[in-house]
Amino acid sequence: MHPRRFARVRPAGRMATTAKLIVGPKLPVIDCRVVDYSAGGACVEICGPFKLPGRFEMLYAGSKKRCRLVWSAGRRVGLAF
Repeated sequence: MHPRRFARVRPAGRMATTAKLIVGPKLPVIDCRVVDYSAGGACVEICGPFKLPGRFEMLYAGSKKRCRLVWSAGRRVGLAF
């Protein structure tokens, strides 16, 4: 197992637990729940039958990050920033 470059934390206290995935200018925004988050990526849980592209943007806690889909397992997906 490879060590992570950035420590991941679970949202707690004042950190938001929800985020929005912006997959295209004319496509609907996808709501998701943040499972854990770090400076280099996140794990989010998506409700619904959405197919994510390889690259998109995530709006979380007032900032917008460009993301790359790294893995998916059921409703959970791993993102790299």
